[in-house]
Amino acid sequence: MRGMMPADPTPQRLSLDTRAARTLATTTKTRPQMQAITSRWLLRMLPWVDVRGGTYRVNRRLTHRVGRGRVSVVREGAGDVRVIPETLAELRALRGYDDLDVLAALAATFTPREVAPGEVIVAAGTPVTETYIVAHGRLEKQAVGKYGATEALGVVTDGDQFGDEALGQDDPRWSCTVKAATAGTILVSPWAAFQRVLARAPGLRAHLDRYLDSTRRPVNKRGEAAVEIAAGHVGEPVIGGTFVDYELHPREYELSVSQTVLRVHTRVADLYSHPMNQLEEQLRLTVHEIRERQEWELLNNPDFGLLHNAAYDQRLSTWSGPPTPDDLDDLISMRRKTRLLLAHPKAIAAFFRECNRRGLVPGSAEVNGHEVPAWRGIPIFPCGKIPVSAQQTTSIIAMRVGEDDQGVVGLHQTGLPEEHEPGLNVRFMGIDDKAVMSYLVSAYYSAAILVPDAIGILENAAVAAPRS
Repeated sequence: MRGMMPADPTPQRLSLDTRAARTLATTTKTRPQMQAITSRWLLRMLPWVDVRGGTYRVNRRLTHRVGRGRVSVVREGAGDVRVIPETLAELRALRGYDDLDVLAALAATFTPREVAPGEVIVAAGTPVTETYIVAHGRLEKQAVGKYGATEALGVVTDGDQFGDEALGQDDPRWSCTVKAATAGTILVSPWAAFQRVLARAPGLRAHLDRYLDSTRRPVNKRGEAAVEIAAGHVGEPVIGGTFVDYELHPREYELSVSQTVLRVHTRVADLYSHPMNQLEEQLRLTVHEIRERQEWELLNNPDFGLLHNAAYDQRLSTWSGPPTPDDLDDLISMRRKTRLLLAHPKAIAAFFRECNRRGLVPGSAEVNGHEVPAWRGIPIFPCGKIPVSAQQTTSIIAMRVGEDDQGVVGLHQTGLPEEHEPGLNVRFMGIDDKAVMSYLVSAYYSAAILVPDAIGILENAAVAAPRS
């Protein structure tokens, strides 16, 4: 042992080490990657209309039947739940009424009431003596069917109201039973309190008289002014004349804009643009970010976003919480030619769980070379920009698209100066005294719903996975 030589800890190399060799090698690099890029199915599936004048006017037939809106409620503490007076103008009978003092007096007639699961709020056949607004919770409408069985007619949720439709009837009675499916809070206004406010407000009386007069005008099933047509007659009767009336104040959509200023130092652009052009890569990622924001605005903008501008009559709530095949069938059946469904990925997963629970297998559809899930042959596109609330509920959108089908259309303008993509331009703004180049990147866009039933929304869809 004493005469043995110690082993060499570093064996002698016979060739150039790879770490040293890398100093002479060229590195293969990727383009800059970006996690925020999504599929942007909404932008890809919307038909885009070229708006040359920057404004898009939607002309419609004159409508006499006013849709139901939703009343907003504020909660400031336990038991302190109040109606926001201005939102009472969303009620069908009060649409267009703007006397805030009278609306405040009407809002003061509503008092909160807590309800328990299974509690009957109103019973079918009993007189209508109160108006109800749902502050929070889920109520179910039920009625006895033709053969004696109890049938579900619909769901009433936050912001919905019932009882006000009895206005103008001589002996109004409830046509169905309303029962609480969950614990919640409702606001109740007695008809007697409403009559006292009405007696002190002649302007409100005149407004309601005009409303009741409009409800007596002949309309078709969509509430549009009726067109008189003779059919099935014989002989030589006098055939009446008619005309199709139009709205006097059609809605106009102005193009919105998303903009940013891209800055690149000239030294970077000059010296570090090989093998990839620095300006082009900066611009590519900036355009992606603007397109992502564009899709978010098309869904969530208060002025033209689809989630905010869908008619309340085209909204419905899930029957039991998670989105079920029955819920999607109800949503699809509300319109003709539903072309696509748009949902948050969590909502799609929740729908698949409900299908699995029932032993159903959703179909699929091929769209532009992509295989996407489908229901009843209608593709379901994922969209993470549809918000999910803190209570883990979200919405699912069903749409008919295109001008020819009176659907939903995207709006933009092409042929812009220094156009980079349709509806998006990049304009050079100059070089400052610090040698920084600036480019103004702008995207102009909007969306229009041509007729109310072009879009429908399934609301309050629970997406949390249940405990096993």
